[in-house]
Amino acid sequence: MDFITQDSLYLCIDQGGHASRAIIFNHNGEMVTSAYSEVETEYPAKHFVELNAEDVIDSINNSIKKVLKNIGDKKDLIISAGLATQRSNIVCWNKETGKALSPVISWQDRRNTDWLEQFNNKNEHIHKVTGLFLSPHYGASKLRWCIENIPAVKNALDEKKLAFGPMASFITFRLVKEKVFVVDPVNASRTQLWNLKKHDWDEELLKLFDIPVAALPKCVPSVFNYGTLDIVGNNIPLRLVTGDQSAAMYAYGQIQADTAYVNTGTGAFLSRSSGPLQLYSRRLLTSIIFQDEEHKRIQNNYVLEGTINGAGSALEWLGKQYPDTNIYKKLPDWLDEIENPPLFLNGVSGLASPFWLPNFISKFNRQADIKEKSVAIIESIVFLLKACLDEMSKLSSPPEQIQISGGLATLDGLNQRLADLSTLPVYCSTECEATSRGTAYLLADQPSYWPEKEAGVWFKPENNIDLAKRYDDWMKLMLDNMRGVNN
Repeated sequence: MDFITQDSLYLCIDQGGHASRAIIFNHNGEMVTSAYSEVETEYPAKHFVELNAEDVIDSINNSIKKVLKNIGDKKDLIISAGLATQRSNIVCWNKETGKALSPVISWQDRRNTDWLEQFNNKNEHIHKVTGLFLSPHYGASKLRWCIENIPAVKNALDEKKLAFGPMASFITFRLVKEKVFVVDPVNASRTQLWNLKKHDWDEELLKLFDIPVAALPKCVPSVFNYGTLDIVGNNIPLRLVTGDQSAAMYAYGQIQADTAYVNTGTGAFLSRSSGPLQLYSRRLLTSIIFQDEEHKRIQNNYVLEGTINGAGSALEWLGKQYPDTNIYKKLPDWLDEIENPPLFLNGVSGLASPFWLPNFISKFNRQADIKEKSVAIIESIVFLLKACLDEMSKLSSPPEQIQISGGLATLDGLNQRLADLSTLPVYCSTECEATSRGTAYLLADQPSYWPEKEAGVWFKPENNIDLAKRYDDWMKLMLDNMRGVNN
């Protein structure tokens, strides 16, 4: 890596479900400039969620070009770049030409649920090996589907030209001059094929799911020489690749053991650090969030994680039923106005932590208007986070505070409800986009002088008896409906 000075700049690429962002930070942790380019998410069939792979690459290149133009001659001060992506997205491509052979299949996609059910008796073993529960949201079933259903993928496999795996690996392959075919541990782990203890592909699971290891990228640490970005004549070393949720935890420096971290967007993700230890819960994920083998040290960081699939995606689901209403714009007022919303059983994009039912049917417990339904969806997100917090507390002492970030963290009504129900103070920074900031912190080698929490808002818990009652009623309804699904 180039010599770090106080003038050093870092390019952070954040590829999300709706846009690719490029953000430049200085070495003091301050955002210098940013740019983004939209990407359209497509829903070609029931349970299918895709992005056009070439559009994703174009959007990244466009956002980088915009941000470099913004800083002019200062672009020469960029000493390294980092990439953070949605973790469970997969894509297939030709390893010789780099051409995409499939769309990017989103983490929300559940197209191969039925095929995956034949392995239900292996769920406990899969959890022990990978930290994940058997689920169509992760990469293995998606990769198998591509082999069986996309002729170009099957042909490339037969010709030994197939490359596939996490979207992060595809993006890296296409962006760097060296065409490096590698994958970081965070994104590799979301394929459900990666051994959490060995930090490599698991031979037994590859055989179980019939996935050819020759088509998968080489596993490397999070911090690695991934190659060189050649953007409008600027050679920038790509030094870090990770997942969006993992990077977000580092937004304000070192991860605190007494803090539960929530990042919201299309989904909502709750994480609690276990440091170098791998803790296992019956209903939560064990996830790696960072691996560094530079500086003559080996650093592995793990978390217990709860995933809620229906966060922003649940509001989008409702918005399709009311296309003439701007829900996001009106939500802050509705959250203040509605005192007794219905209960929403939230299985949008599949019910994840801590229940794990991919085919759970979403529904409200009574008739309601759009205002009440919108508030009910927000409360369902808070309820699911509370259920995950309770699971975490079975393995360790409860956290002392919650730190929330992401798009939905701008909703004070959500943050206050989370504080009230959890009985924990909730901190929300004025800068809610944590992924890029965390990426910059890791690129800067986790400096001790990195600024701690910027000016933000603390939401102190209040005695909200009505909300607690709705949570109890919601939990009973969830369990009753789950019994119906299982029967």
